[in-house]
Amino acid sequence: MERFDYDVIVAGGGMCGLITAAAIGVYSRQKARVLVVDRNPPSEPGKKTINGWTCGDAVSKRSIDYLVDNIGIKYGTPELEHPVEGVLVYSPDHETKVLFEGQGFVLNRKILPKRQVEDAKKVGVEFAFNVACDRPYSEDGYVRGITGRNLADGSTYKKTAKMVVDAAGNATKLRPNLPINSKIELDIDRDDLESTGRYIYDFEVAIEDPTWFDSRYALIHLDQYIAAGGYAWTFPKGKNKVNIGLGVQKKALDMRNARLGRKDSLQDLIDEYVRMNKAIKNPVQSPGSDDAGNTKGSWQVSVRRHNDCLVANGYAMVGDAAWMARPIDAGGIGPAIYASVMLGRVIAHSIEANDTSEEMLWQYNLDYMKHHGYQMASFEVLRRYLQTLSNEEISYGMKHFLSEDDIASIVNREHPKFSRLRLLNPAMLMRVAKEPKLASGLKHTADSSEELIAHNMNYPERPDGFEAWKKRLLTLLSAAFKF
Repeated sequence: MERFDYDVIVAGGGMCGLITAAAIGVYSRQKARVLVVDRNPPSEPGKKTINGWTCGDAVSKRSIDYLVDNIGIKYGTPELEHPVEGVLVYSPDHETKVLFEGQGFVLNRKILPKRQVEDAKKVGVEFAFNVACDRPYSEDGYVRGITGRNLADGSTYKKTAKMVVDAAGNATKLRPNLPINSKIELDIDRDDLESTGRYIYDFEVAIEDPTWFDSRYALIHLDQYIAAGGYAWTFPKGKNKVNIGLGVQKKALDMRNARLGRKDSLQDLIDEYVRMNKAIKNPVQSPGSDDAGNTKGSWQVSVRRHNDCLVANGYAMVGDAAWMARPIDAGGIGPAIYASVMLGRVIAHSIEANDTSEEMLWQYNLDYMKHHGYQMASFEVLRRYLQTLSNEEISYGMKHFLSEDDIASIVNREHPKFSRLRLLNPAMLMRVAKEPKLASGLKHTADSSEELIAHNMNYPERPDGFEAWKKRLLTLLSAAFKF
């Protein structure tokens, strides 16, 4: 296999592509020849769309610590722009809040990739900028490189490698055009995508109302009127600076508009959400050089479980290309960090063994599922159920059916069991009697969650067990989606 240009080509120089490349360099002790191919110029690494480095920017401290503990990469200021004590989720009536995560940070996504490029270069990673990856190149049933275009002059670009990492995001052209047989799902259902958008604003504080802005916490607002099928967020980037936006599901937005006789678009709703925020006065798109070209943007994010298989012969996916954003909150940075480090370790071992087969790469499936991915199918069920509820039902359920144990589970990114619903005291029976359909639905999602988590923790050790495992998964999901 010495005839290949590189050991590994990483398609996409965003968050997970850069971390995966660095992890391969670390775990291979810089022996692996790694190339990152990115469509952006070297002055703008990691740029997601023409609108900038569009993202919610929030990440947990434990995800950042995972990088330090495993590959020795440690971020600081200015890439970690603002620390937060957690994520608070507010009910539509703003009367109930749930701490959804521990300590974390709101990142500067424009600055961070420049630091990540330098981290990767320190461990021997090479870069090809201004190159678009259009298709995987295959030989003898293996992916063995990529073909694409030099964006500067339109000329054809082709490089070969022992394997390719698809880190090209939701809009990747590699996975849908995979030229070899595999167990990978090639396409995503439109209903499993949400349209999201946000501003980065400097502003004056109108009133001190921590339910609308709190520099100590990243706030999520559940509201089917303003963010149909999704949620809105107000994430602090300082005492007078904010990342503010929301996401909607197209089907839910269409139903909401039809019900209200409106024609609101995503942008209409984002602007309305900014106007209704009681704490924000005179917002202006942040003019500083650290934010220039990145203050307004929109993007697509997946809200389903990650791809049930992440590898094929000579090929692996990571991050948005593999639909790794959490279904319940569309948070993608944490999953990308975990998966990128795990994938880098598996690839380094595969290159050392001179074996990039599906079977050799299968350990990545196991590592990600058992460490982080096992909950994602259950969160997909909960997300779908929440999309069927009204604002009044969501507020009532958060106020009366969430227990302390449920909140602790949510903090740990686990599916709540809604244990209060199993209590037979008079007060709870009266609450259930008032909203029996809601109580039944929440209990159903909790019971389904336990089955799905148990099934995912039994992910097949080898590829030959995948077909039976996947068949059972689809059966469980089919039953779970019957609310």
